[in-house]
Amino acid sequence: MSQIRAAITGIQGYVPDYILTNAELEKMVDTNDEWITARTGIKERHILKGEGLGTSHMAAEAVQGLLTKTHTAPEEVDLLICATTTPDFIFPSTANLICDMVGIKSIGSFDIQAACSGFVYALTVGSQFIETGKYKKVIVVGADKMSAIVDYTDRTTCVLFGDGAGAVMLEPNTEGFGIIDSIIRSDGAGQPFLNQKAGGSRYPPTHETIDKRWHYAYQDGPSVFKFAVTNMADVAAEIMERNHLTGDDVAWLVPHQANKRIISATANRMKVGMDKVMLNIQKYGNTTAATIPLCLWDYESQLNKGDNLILAAFGGGFTWGSVYVKWGY
Repeated sequence: MSQIRAAITGIQGYVPDYILTNAELEKMVDTNDEWITARTGIKERHILKGEGLGTSHMAAEAVQGLLTKTHTAPEEVDLLICATTTPDFIFPSTANLICDMVGIKSIGSFDIQAACSGFVYALTVGSQFIETGKYKKVIVVGADKMSAIVDYTDRTTCVLFGDGAGAVMLEPNTEGFGIIDSIIRSDGAGQPFLNQKAGGSRYPPTHETIDKRWHYAYQDGPSVFKFAVTNMADVAAEIMERNHLTGDDVAWLVPHQANKRIISATANRMKVGMDKVMLNIQKYGNTTAATIPLCLWDYESQLNKGDNLILAAFGGGFTWGSVYVKWGY
């Protein structure tokens, strides 16, 4: 019997209508377009506006589009996993809310929190349910409303992040296509360098935590950059080596869109030219768990059946990981 692999059979993305440009940020903090572009590669980012709208609203748009695109009825879905750092609530899970919004009932659904590596983690977990034969249709979502936790008085972080969502359908494949291999890693010693300090059980919300601005995302840029360049490049190179792939064998590198310089360093380590690197950071910024699925969505028309894709990510925690996908359609 042929080995069952979890193949991506559909991809759909969603970004909000409102666009926050570098020019607008220049009016909010002491920065300019030249500085932002040179250091990050970002020109604009999409922001979710509207009272009471959370990550689930964007994710539901992506999932509904995915169901329509793949001609899948809600009752056919066996499992939904949502990777997010910005859940609507502490509980219930954002995955639960997404299911309710799109009419998916009585299935398992849960969130995975691995910051910017969340989608890689969720894809790795979701694929297991397909490979064991337990489920036939698994939806994996990466979605974040980073504007909810960004301090728009902090010029070092507010230029980086945007809002968005992306979703993929995983289904069994016995022809050799799908998720071939994955690596996920973490190191909790990275906590001081990239975090949202308050809002959890260690520092519940108080006047003091609000005054100290602990409910916003904090980043020690130089430390994160150093760790990200090393670990994202290492894990991408490792997954290529253990699957006997060279840069020539890789059709696309699909990197987490945190910083163009980190992406370039990863591609260089893999010996993959920038012409084979998916890049959309210039128009979306860092959408955390949504960056990789949004890349796949943007580049879908350029993908061919059998293409070798290397997905690579690095996030707060620290977390990092890579997935080797042989594209299935």
